[in-house]
This record gives sequence, structure tokens and C-alpha cells, in this order.
Amino acid sequence: MTPSVATTGSREPRVKEFKATTTINAAPETIWSILTDGASYPEWDPYCERIEGTIAPGQKIKAFTKLAPGRAFPVKVSEFEPNKHMAWTGGMPLGLFKGERTFSLAESGEGVEFTVREVFSGPMLVLIGRSLPDMTEPFEAFVAGLKRRAEAAS
Repeated sequence: MTPSVATTGSREPRVKEFKATTTINAAPETIWSILTDGASYPEWDPYCERIEGTIAPGQKIKAFTKLAPGRAFPVKVSEFEPNKHMAWTGGMPLGLFKGERTFSLAESGEGVEFTVREVFSGPMLVLIGRSLPDMTEPFEAFVAGLKRRAEAAS
């Protein structure tokens, strides 16, 4: 999977996006309970060191990833629709740089289509974007780990 990059009239990207999707054979409630249990992320997400805080509407949490060992990424749970959609938003003041990770669940005839997507934007993306790791493999590992965990729980 290749990250998609939207561009403006200039050569610099205005948005950098990564996403991965899978179909999970489990109830949306099962998937949701896993997604909102931050303490268990390291058990099924191979790139997660830990999540600090409570994953709930309006709450601030800190995500620690193996891609940047020991570094905290503070985010706010900015959208929260149980069993359907959640967003974590973080970045710099004044919208200079913003990252928004969304988790979406959509029931289909074959199970639940789950998508994790992260969009980076803002004027500082030109500078910061070059230092962002390729999130393709971590996102594919995230959806695979979530699928295994949810299907084992069903």
C-alpha cells in the first residue's frame, strides 16, 4: 500500500495520508471494546509501546510508538461515536501542523469493514513531513492485529 499525497499547485504536499482497511468477522461492539481499551494495545498492535489515559469522548491521551521509542504523542479524542467512528487529533498550536487519526467501522455482508486513517496537514507539513516515517507497514500491522484480536474474542 502506498501513502497517498494530495498536492496543491506547488511541488510541496499540502496533505500526507496513510490508511489501511480490513474486514473483521466480529461484532462492532467487540471491535470497539478493543479500540477503546488503551492498556491492551501493546498486546495486539506490534508498533505500540503503550497508551496512557482513557480513550473516551473529549479525553486527552498519550500514545507511545516503537517508531519513536520513549516519545509521547499527545492527542485528544475529538470524535467518538460508539461502534462506528472515533478520531484522535493532535499537533501544533494555530493549526501549523495537525495530525488526525480516524478509526471507522462499517458493517457489511461479510463482517465489519475497519479502516484506520491518518491525515497530516498544516503549513509546517513542508518541513515536518520529511521526517514523518512511512506509516504503511505500521497501519497494516495495526489492522491485522485488531482483526486477530477481535476474531479470537468472538
